[in-house]
Order: sequence, then C-alpha cells, then structure tokens
Amino acid sequence: MTSNAVNDAILALVTPIVSDLKLDLYDLEFNGGILKITVDTPPGSDGGVTLDQLALVTRLVGRDFDFHDPIPGHYTLEVSSPGLERTLRTAEHFRREVGKTVNIRLRANVDGARRVQGVLIASDDTTATVRLDDKDLTERVVEIGMIDRAKTVFQWEKGEKLTPSTGGPKSKAKANGKASGGSPSSPTKRVPKNSPKRTSTKSSTTAGGGKPPPGPSDELDSPIQEEATA
Repeated sequence: MTSNAVNDAILALVTPIVSDLKLDLYDLEFNGGILKITVDTPPGSDGGVTLDQLALVTRLVGRDFDFHDPIPGHYTLEVSSPGLERTLRTAEHFRREVGKTVNIRLRANVDGARRVQGVLIASDDTTATVRLDDKDLTERVVEIGMIDRAKTVFQWEKGEKLTPSTGGPKSKAKANGKASGGSPSSPTKRVPKNSPKRTSTKSSTTAGGGKPPPGPSDELDSPIQEEATA
C-alpha cells in the first residue's frame, strides 16, 4: 500500500484530470506495484464510460505522472470502468448504489450467516441496510467494517441487449475501440526514455456481446471476483 504522502500526491494529480473530463473517480488502489484507477460517469448519467474517455484518462494521467513522478520505484498504471457488476469497498460506493441488488460476504458469521444478498435500501458512513430476498423481506443492517467483499448484482431482464457503451461483465474491449469476443489483450503504452518507471499502461472497459452475468445463486458458494482490467 502507499504511504499517506504518496497517496495524497497521486490523488492530487488524478482527481482534477478526472473531474475536468466530467467523470467521477470511483476508486483508486495501489498495491503490489499496480496503480488501479477506476472512473465512472456521475450518478444519474445516461450511458457509461467510453473507450475514448478511458484512453484519454490513461494518456493524461501518464503524462502528468511522467512529469511529476509521484510514485517511487517501478509501477503499472491500469485505468478501467467499474462495469455493471461493480466492487463495493467504501461507504461512498454503498451510498452510490442504493436501490440495487448487492451480494455481501462478511469477514465472519453474524447471526449465523456470512452471506447477505438483497436490495441495498440505505447506507451511511458505517453501515449498509439490505432488504433480504426472504418471504418476510427482512432488513439486515451490516457494518461496513465487517465486510470482506461486496459487489452489485446485475439483474438481467428477458430480451435485454447490451451495447458497447453499457458493457457486460464477462467480455472486454480493447483500448483502441475494437471489441473482443474472446480473451482480451490490453495495450501496452511505450514509455519515454526519460521515464522508465512506468512499465506498462492498460485501459479497459466492458463490452456487449458476452453471456449474461451469473445469477444470485451462482455467486453464493464462490468467492466474489473483482472486476478485471486485463
């Protein structure tokens, strides 16, 4: 993980770039030499983040990082959109997704259960309230600090089709705008000779044409996978 000073320096460079492009900085994580930047459209916007927007964020962030050098040592920069089924890590993430179905895995059993799934009906700085799928529509209050992993669950409707702008959680598109139906390959950006630290740069978003995402029962007995970027 980054030190506070490095983290502050990264945020100071990334935040205005994302804001100037009328996007939200959904998440930022630096671990194991990989800096993952996740951007999203503001709540209530029509459509999702485009490949062109991701490519532009990647280029602008890479340019500023080459100049200001906020990260000591070698690192990899990855820029992506959160996708339809998105990982929830912070209180802000939960507040943003109120009204959606969520799947939560707790760090330990609470009231005899470690899994919680249902509609997220409320959230504050420390808790998330979920209306369960049982016959009584029980409301369960979960401490965010007790959550191991959480993600939204995309509700697939019959006859619904995905477009490249909205995406699908299983297939990817290359940063050059060409959708790939198989295993995606993320582009590697050449690093200037005077900036050898940033070894590769990836940008990805989800694209239409994949199979429908797994339903609730498919996720309860398997680890929740975070959105991949490569």
